Amino acid sequence: MTTAPAPALSVLDLVPVRTGQTSSQAVAASLALAARADELGLRRYWFAEHHNMPAVASTTPPVLTAAAAARTRRIRVGSGGVMLPNHSPLVVAEQFAALEALAPGRIDLGIGRAPGSDPVITQLLRMSGTTSDVERFPDHVRDITRLASPAGATVQFTSGGTYDVHATPAATGSPEVWLLGSSDYSAQLAASFGLPYVFANHFSGEGLERALGLYRSQYRPSEAHPEPRTFLTVNAIAAPTADEAEARALPQLRSMARLRTNQPMRPLETVEEAQAAPLDGMAQTIVDGMRAKWFVGTAADVAAQLRAFAARWQVDEVMLSPIAGSYENEPLDAAPGRVQTLELLVTELG
Repeated sequence: MTTAPAPALSVLDLVPVRTGQTSSQAVAASLALAARADELGLRRYWFAEHHNMPAVASTTPPVLTAAAAARTRRIRVGSGGVMLPNHSPLVVAEQFAALEALAPGRIDLGIGRAPGSDPVITQLLRMSGTTSDVERFPDHVRDITRLASPAGATVQFTSGGTYDVHATPAATGSPEVWLLGSSDYSAQLAASFGLPYVFANHFSGEGLERALGLYRSQYRPSEAHPEPRTFLTVNAIAAPTADEAEARALPQLRSMARLRTNQPMRPLETVEEAQAAPLDGMAQTIVDGMRAKWFVGTAADVAAQLRAFAARWQVDEVMLSPIAGSYENEPLDAAPGRVQTLELLVTELG
């Protein structure tokens, strides 16, 4: 029997914060993970954008990307993604043009249109007038790609004059722009723009087949991307034993159950805290449903799932959200379970 080819691996990091951990320690743990991913030969490392969440410290992808770029040599780094309605297109273009100057040829700009937080925080983020108009998302994506390019963009005035705008004065390259989403909308927009696209499969996995079908069937070739280009995200934990992997999955599973049942959010529990507190029936049902879609187990088991998953959806890359929780006795400025996941899978996949 022929073995499916091994997909390239990448990382999506939300910079998780656990009980007793400071933001500084959480960021240190993630930057150490980025450095290890670089050493292991992973393809890219992206930071998400979420706001006002006790268990998530990835509020500013450009800042974290800069820090990761300074600590790595080869791996591509970037956002997964910048939630564009929260920001001015020119500011985003300037930030990522500066990152491209810092790490030429290694910067990815993943762009999404979700808020990344609750309605109150969304209002605080979107106090900049028309910038926050979600209906203008396609125009803002187009603006960013032009502003961050070496050629820049030209503003056309109704009076007939023009004004040249550059995100950086003398660019020699551009960040690679990806559209992100978990619905048909972003898939179709990416196809119409001829841009790479990532379906956020780690959210729930619902709608994956339709979104990929729309993207691939409606794709309009662009000069930079003559063929459709995509990969998928998954939640994954690998450990020496299946029991350890399941134990390390509990903190994140329980945190997601709290989110989906509108319970007060808190930092991620340690494994011991998660094991000591039983869930009610509804929360347990949610946990069981999510767990069925996660890749959790020994390195051999998870690697086999990744091979089959990549082959099923015809992608050559899978982006892992390594959501392994921590035990109480593990260092606060490190993430041994997440590092272990990457190391075991790279070894197993060869």
